[in-house]
Amino acid sequence: MKTLAIATALVAGVSLGSVAAHAQSGALSKAVGGYSFEDAAKEAPDTKNFNSKDGKLTFAIITHTAGNGFFDPTYVGAKAAANAFGINLITLGSEAPVDDIPREIEIINQVINDPTIDGVIMTTPQSGAYDDIVKKLEAKGIPVATTNSFDPNLASRSKISHTGQDAGAAAIGGEALAQCLIKNDVKGGSIIFPSTTTLGNVEVNNRITAAFQATVKALNAAGKLKDFKVDAGPQNIGIDVDKDNIVGSIVTLIESRKDVVGAFAANGFVTPALGDAISQLKLNGKVCAFGFDLGPKQQEQIRTGALTGSLGQQPFLQGFWPVAQLYLQIDRGISAANLDTRAQLVTKDSVDKVGKRFEN
Repeated sequence: MKTLAIATALVAGVSLGSVAAHAQSGALSKAVGGYSFEDAAKEAPDTKNFNSKDGKLTFAIITHTAGNGFFDPTYVGAKAAANAFGINLITLGSEAPVDDIPREIEIINQVINDPTIDGVIMTTPQSGAYDDIVKKLEAKGIPVATTNSFDPNLASRSKISHTGQDAGAAAIGGEALAQCLIKNDVKGGSIIFPSTTTLGNVEVNNRITAAFQATVKALNAAGKLKDFKVDAGPQNIGIDVDKDNIVGSIVTLIESRKDVVGAFAANGFVTPALGDAISQLKLNGKVCAFGFDLGPKQQEQIRTGALTGSLGQQPFLQGFWPVAQLYLQIDRGISAANLDTRAQLVTKDSVDKVGKRFEN
């Protein structure tokens, strides 16, 4: 094939040096269709005047809890993408440290009436609560992206991109809990799954179920299940604890069982409370305790042994990709594309490797 190329070049009067240089560089300046990549990569001339027609794109990102630090990397990721694409970004969220869905919906309804908004990114932790919002935004021609918490029944779900961790990823934590017990040759005891079930966060409920099932499966495979009492509540969505006295109620739960050897919490609110409860009871390193998210407190608790490990859901991506996706929908007409941010299990061996660039 190489000989044929050289012969063809000689017939055409092209020097062998020119052919060799071009072949080795692999450089491409234009597409097979004839257009240049430089021109094709440019933003469309009408993009900045989309919807609000004010010469700039403005996106709003709203979460259901901006008060506990979990979503800080999400806002950072959104800002990084907004800067890259020249987008004005408004960051909003419930001020509460725990899920506050009514407050988030109140904020979103205010955003809907803002004439400068060109795109909306929101979390949807309560199934069915956001349908009217989606319909109102659709009527105004404003594209929507969801992030972090997934509502499978959301209005126009197939048209709306989602970025986040599938609840099933919690199984990684449930399996790690079981393996911790097996590795430490724990002979038996109670394994608990505390959660704020009354808050109605379907995503968190599903995480508990996935982790519970994975713990049971792993213990059963090891022939150890009969030795443990694995309790995730009557519906396997968690043992309800008091959101207004979160640490105290977990302390009481652990003390009431008398033989807790393992625990799993499923969000950035209950997980640090679990670590605090274990510390108060002076059980650091004595309970296989796993949780969710990698805020500063969880990272410190992993270092002290109050938590054995925690699952990161890469919240930076949960901000970055929705902004990029909305921009691509507006500028390129690219259909909504989901991104699974998966789960990152962090233990004492790896905790010092995360959070260096505000990504967790």
